[in-house]
Amino acid sequence: MFKTKPSILKSATSKSIPSKQNRQGIQFPQSPEQSKPSTSALAKQILHRALQALSAPESIDVMVERKWRKHYPRYFHAMVRHSIQSAQGAVDAAEQALAFAEQEFVVCRDQQTHSLAEEMQSNQALIFDKYIIKGQDNPQLAPWGIPYHGELLTGQALLDQIWTWETQGIIDVTHANALREAAQHPEWFDLSDRTVVLFGAASEAGPLTWLSKWKANIVAIDLPNEKIWQKIQSIIEAGNATLIAPMQPDAKGEKVLGADLLTQNAEIANWLNSFKAKLDLAGIAYLDGEKHVRVSMAMISIMKKVSQIKADSSIMFMLTPTDIYAIPKRVVEVIRTRKQARKAFNKTVSGLSYRLSQRHFFEPNDETVYQADTGAEYAIADCMVIEQGPNYALAKRLQQWYALSARAQGKHVSINIAPSTTTQSVVKNPLLKAAFEGAGLFDVEAFAPETTNAIMAALWIYDLNAPQSPSNPENQLAHPLQLLMENANHGGLWNVPYLARTALPFAAVYGFGKGLRSKYVKK
Repeated sequence: MFKTKPSILKSATSKSIPSKQNRQGIQFPQSPEQSKPSTSALAKQILHRALQALSAPESIDVMVERKWRKHYPRYFHAMVRHSIQSAQGAVDAAEQALAFAEQEFVVCRDQQTHSLAEEMQSNQALIFDKYIIKGQDNPQLAPWGIPYHGELLTGQALLDQIWTWETQGIIDVTHANALREAAQHPEWFDLSDRTVVLFGAASEAGPLTWLSKWKANIVAIDLPNEKIWQKIQSIIEAGNATLIAPMQPDAKGEKVLGADLLTQNAEIANWLNSFKAKLDLAGIAYLDGEKHVRVSMAMISIMKKVSQIKADSSIMFMLTPTDIYAIPKRVVEVIRTRKQARKAFNKTVSGLSYRLSQRHFFEPNDETVYQADTGAEYAIADCMVIEQGPNYALAKRLQQWYALSARAQGKHVSINIAPSTTTQSVVKNPLLKAAFEGAGLFDVEAFAPETTNAIMAALWIYDLNAPQSPSNPENQLAHPLQLLMENANHGGLWNVPYLARTALPFAAVYGFGKGLRSKYVKK
């Protein structure tokens, strides 16, 4: 087994913002008078650029916002609202905000600091070799199915469950149609002629396990960590795919597997550009806190550089439902219907809670319909959760911006909303764990990781193959934001008549109660 590099592993798992002495790789900018970089200051500046491109008055307000960690959702909401109204403005805002971020984020190497943009342009180092292994299991393609509540759903059972989710409002109709289409094309799942690059390959919510059963050529990018690579190799060996991993010498000259997105992003891009095959680039890496912003910038910088050299490469991201999106007008009609159908008792309790809490609980969702300059009409689903923090919101927005920009430039871009998923990174937060447990109180469903993996893997396959997919740049969209709202698995959040963050405490209380009851029953 290859050894890992302790220094890389340590820097990748540190929980605090690096001091001036140990700052390496992609970092938030830090002025000489600062003891540590301000993530809030840069986030507000980036949002300012986006809002300014949209001629939004909030572009001024965001710069003087004193309660950023409490009020940040209002600026993301404003950005979506103004982006709806101006189709070209939505793309301009994305490109200008990203360009600013690329100039402001810095890369620290050997006590030298450069902007991220400069680093990606000037660093041409090639330090990785290829390590290749092939799966040893059944050479036949594994039929696609969805693991759900202890069963693997295939055939009619699979179609029935898709129909159930659709009719219950758990998934959007476009998402349901995409899954049904994928189920009708088993030939799409033969990936022997595709080379997929997974940034954060061992991600709990990622598609590695399914891709390993579909003969894919998998370029796995993840940290030099022995446990991570044991996991990746065991998955590959149990399937029929081919693993291609970066290999580099450690401080002792011994070969190790892995690469660090935060400190070796330019080298990773250079290595990928040495591949002859067309690449499908999937940005699925996740890190906690401000590192999530930095790793998003790392993935974007790599994708951008690879796309410049390999113009036929495609892009993939998975989005979170706990964000703010433009949504089809028809969703508002569903919300209104559901509000009318609520029991009188529920209406009374939620209305009373809203008034007594001074509008902090059960705040009604905005049902305003906005008209775009293209003539299309959209509403806004505000499902942002304060507890996830502004860094998380910015990290996911950066991914959206790059997707919008790349699609506008003619790239094939698969970017879909994945359901709320009970991954370890989520359930380690007690409040979010309890809220997921109690989500059924509001007709919302959180999915197990294995269910999400299967669904999102199939959706990626659909986007790569279906001519009608919004990912296909040959299809003209009614609005650039259609790329983000199509094929959404929002878990029911779009149909909740309240702002998710104002109903979360009640879902959490209900979830805590369910947990206590289940423990009591087990005893």
